Amino acid sequence: MKTIILNEPGSVDNLLYAESAKPSINTNEVLVKTISLSVNVIDYKVRSNEGALNWILGADRPAVIGWDLSGTVVEVGNDVSDFKIGDEVFGMANFPGKGNAYAEFVAVPSAHLTLKPKAVSHQEAASATLAALTAWQALAEKGNIKKGDKVLIHAASGGVGHYATQIAKHFGAYVIGTSSAKNKDFILQNGADQHIDYTAENFQQIVSDADFVLDTLGGDTILKSLDVVKQGGTIISIASSSFSAQELEKAKAKEVNLSFLLVASSGKNMLQLAELLEKGIIKSHVSKIFAFEQMREAHLYLEKGRTVGKIVVNL
Repeated sequence: MKTIILNEPGSVDNLLYAESAKPSINTNEVLVKTISLSVNVIDYKVRSNEGALNWILGADRPAVIGWDLSGTVVEVGNDVSDFKIGDEVFGMANFPGKGNAYAEFVAVPSAHLTLKPKAVSHQEAASATLAALTAWQALAEKGNIKKGDKVLIHAASGGVGHYATQIAKHFGAYVIGTSSAKNKDFILQNGADQHIDYTAENFQQIVSDADFVLDTLGGDTILKSLDVVKQGGTIISIASSSFSAQELEKAKAKEVNLSFLLVASSGKNMLQLAELLEKGIIKSHVSKIFAFEQMREAHLYLEKGRTVGKIVVNL
């Protein structure tokens, strides 16, 4: 089968195309023939950084990165009752861990997948995996967003951001999204009530008493966001896994729940997202599609940091 392997971290030239044996499955797994997969920021961070590569995948080499996929079940483990051969499924495989999704066939725990809605394309489904799961787990599970909450989403036009905007609106929140001016219409079309152009405006002077802030950027975003979140509010970062003494002190003074979220594979959450996709409550915005043989170009495109929505790779 076609596979992309990584012998050591580095540039996109380290993504090597290889023919590999089709994986065997455990009793709790299904074998999925990949039709589409999506590429995330974590993909190029793991590809380029040894610390990130070892943290997520461990020290075994060669490594196969990638976690998001949509495709067809071609083999079913003995202990699997939820799926059968021929089912179209999608999900995030083994994150954090060895997803091995940059491949023509992927062995995936059945507990990490759900059925793909018929009206949703494989490209749209593959997109609504790691990014959509991150948004769902941050807002619905950890943030407990509810009707009437004021929600600030940084980089609301990005992969996680565009799902977070739609999910927050689904729960009845008042949503404020930041981006550059060129993506204003996109963010408002996703349901945001208010847009802030970070290149020309200071969100600290515009936003106040936010119930919830989603930090997708890192850097000084958390410290600035602590100025606009209300007493007892919540800030969840998917970009910073540790916080400075200044951030922690400021959060404590305002009784703000400040935490880091690392998304985890979940078939239960995938089913919840599938239902939202099927009803049209959330939609995947696929901005660009690459062929499997263009994975290096896909990484370079994503690394520019200007992707609206998601990019997809087709096999």
